[in-house]
Amino acid sequence: MSEMKALPTRDAYGDEILVLGKENPDIYIVDCDIGKSCKTVPFSQELPNQHVNVGIAEQNACGVAAGLATCGKIPFVTTYAVFGSMRMSEQIRQEICYPKLNVKIACSHGGLTPANDGASHQGIEDMGILRTIPNMTVVMGCDYHSTRKLVRAAAQHNGPVYLRFTRDAIPMIYDENEEFELGKAKLLRDGKDVTIIANGDIMSVALAAAEELTQQGVSVRLLDMHTIKPLDVEAVKAAANQTKGIVTVEDHNIINGLGSAVCEVVAEMGNAKVKRIGIPDCFGESAPYERLLEKNGITKEAIMQACKQLMEGNA
Repeated sequence: MSEMKALPTRDAYGDEILVLGKENPDIYIVDCDIGKSCKTVPFSQELPNQHVNVGIAEQNACGVAAGLATCGKIPFVTTYAVFGSMRMSEQIRQEICYPKLNVKIACSHGGLTPANDGASHQGIEDMGILRTIPNMTVVMGCDYHSTRKLVRAAAQHNGPVYLRFTRDAIPMIYDENEEFELGKAKLLRDGKDVTIIANGDIMSVALAAAEELTQQGVSVRLLDMHTIKPLDVEAVKAAANQTKGIVTVEDHNIINGLGSAVCEVVAEMGNAKVKRIGIPDCFGESAPYERLLEKNGITKEAIMQACKQLMEGNA
């Protein structure tokens, strides 16, 4: 585990997209007038010919990006998660995913990390919405280094990708040499008693729970499911077959996100139990980030309790 300081994953996007843009003149950013917040100002300053600011017009940004993609460019539409998943959903479906164009939707302010900005800015439904659209890949890195690698992987992937970033700083988990593959879970810990599957900003909470359970003699398997579509089905099946149950943890509505994706696999197998931890189908509100996690039951203690209940057969 890296000892570096915590950083928002939106910073990782800003840093990596600039490197990618310098490497490949076909990389474009289509900004929605919030470049300062989404960390794309350096890109716009250093690569102005690869940057388009359409203003506060997210739906139009999709059309511009689609047009760029038909000309061989690789555009990253950059905005907030609430706008990139909901205001743009029809355009993403019709103009990007239906023709399977090579457009990336890069969104900051995912989940509860906007915290004090409140429900209007907290994108807690986004990954579930985008997961239902054919041809879309849905990704969220869990720290600075993983996010940089996943942004690069998205740029190399031929097709639509939704990338979700945090506004707030989150702890480092990986070092800069770790490699990532879209659709392939990362095994952070192996174990035979119970499996925890998490992603994004919640991974550090899941890791803390796994470490404390290990100290208590519980053998924990911990998976970073950074890509929820396509889901690493084989990793889920292995967890279901080889451990006593699965606990999913996410900063997202408990409906249609990571937990739902895992449950779909397990239900068809018919031989394992899953407990989901996430936002219990409600809107966010204004409060410090840690307080919002606690209020929604997304805590180390809740994860540990869910794991123990599965092991005891009380789920």
